[in-house]
Amino acid sequence: MRVYIMTDLEGVAGVLNHGDWCSPSSRYNDLAKELLTREVNAAIEGLLSGGATEIMVADGHGSGGINPVLLDPRAELMRGWPTEWPLLLDETYDAVAFVGQHAKAGTEYAHLAHTQNMRYVDLSINGVSIGELGQFSMCASELGVPVIFASGDRALCAEAAALLPGVETVEVKRGTTPGRGDELDAENYSKRNTSAIHLHPERARAAIRAGAERAARRLASGERFGIIALAAPFELVVRLRARGDEPPAIARNQHPSSVAEVMSMPYDLQPMSAPNGK
Repeated sequence: MRVYIMTDLEGVAGVLNHGDWCSPSSRYNDLAKELLTREVNAAIEGLLSGGATEIMVADGHGSGGINPVLLDPRAELMRGWPTEWPLLLDETYDAVAFVGQHAKAGTEYAHLAHTQNMRYVDLSINGVSIGELGQFSMCASELGVPVIFASGDRALCAEAAALLPGVETVEVKRGTTPGRGDELDAENYSKRNTSAIHLHPERARAAIRAGAERAARRLASGERFGIIALAAPFELVVRLRARGDEPPAIARNQHPSSVAEVMSMPYDLQPMSAPNGK
């Protein structure tokens, strides 16, 4: 059983905000990387106990989120990829898992919600609004690879369950900020959604280990996990909020046959006058 783990930093228990935790200049960035790496190790332990035999860990946080010295030596680490989507995922993998993932931009009661960066208001494919979990899950579905596990905040778990019926989820914190924040510019949106209630990191890791093992055992037993139904052609629509001197903008891309290809295309941004990009 070959498993690809996609990771991110904002969905980790104990990672409290962007400014202090999530960039190389953040005062707690090294601690944030340790917290993520230990959550990933818990998932690795659970997956291997449940029947996985090979694990690739993709460091999916923009500035880097994995401490390679602390990573379980039984896994391989991928940082950076020479291709576009699907980020070196291929049909040789049996499953995808997510650790440290956050909810998509505009999600109510989410913690540190965003899509790609703080400028995004929304990203959709064929009218289905998705975040980073949804983008990679659609690529996996195009390859026939099921997503079996996801951990992050409560809003992310709900997002995963709605998109991927049957996926095993583990909640490690829950956001407490109401509303979407679509009216905000990128700078102010980055300061939103910082309020949350966290599990202690040790409790979070125990839950992740148990959930990952359940997911792997379910897959090993022959249970089928949900694959997103994809119907070509594909249209991607991105709406961006204002950032500095850049106004709200929209882009539309189309591809006749591949969701991964449409996500890999550059954006032709068109300015919009409305403050929320609608």
